[in-house]
Amino acid sequence: MQHPMSALEGEFGRIDIYLFDQLLRGRITPDMRVLDAGCGPGRNSHYLLRQGAEVFGVDRKDRAIEAIRALAATLQPSLPPENFQVGEVAELSFADGYFDTVVCSAVLHFAEDEAHFETMVGEMWRTLRPGGIFFARLASTIGLEDRLSPTHGRWHALPDGSDRFLVDEAYLLGITGQLGGTLLDPLKTTNVQGMRAMTTWVVRKTD
Repeated sequence: MQHPMSALEGEFGRIDIYLFDQLLRGRITPDMRVLDAGCGPGRNSHYLLRQGAEVFGVDRKDRAIEAIRALAATLQPSLPPENFQVGEVAELSFADGYFDTVVCSAVLHFAEDEAHFETMVGEMWRTLRPGGIFFARLASTIGLEDRLSPTHGRWHALPDGSDRFLVDEAYLLGITGQLGGTLLDPLKTTNVQGMRAMTTWVVRKTD
């Protein structure tokens, strides 16, 4: 008998639990065309690939693209390997409004500066169709304001020893407004024992 945890991992991979929440609520479905921006080896694409979704992925690392192509070849052999490309989120090659959903998990906190951050978000937004969903998780200052050491711009040294580009609530809400998007959920932030904070940002592109 297969161990329950093995069965779950076989079905969903190592999916971000907050993305799983969007699946449970029917916001992201297998009939969608989905971009995994900064896809890595495909942990957040696993379930959608398994269910037959038209998944695309972009990552700057060759090894990551090799891994997600191998995963796609196993879970959905009919999907062209060219759907997964080495590239930069700030310079997407896809047409305007091409995707129903864009997923960007644990990527944006590596932005070089505000201009780079906003270019990445702008590119993902450009490729999203009207009515589509943008899902992002990224590091933030929320709840850690007295524990951070600013280095330059929005970059901070975190208590966990890492350095990240950190957003705050006002910045994310401001960008949401500039895009003309609508928050599908309030900003939700997980504080990991005072060491880092990860914020979930889910926006619908207004028709």
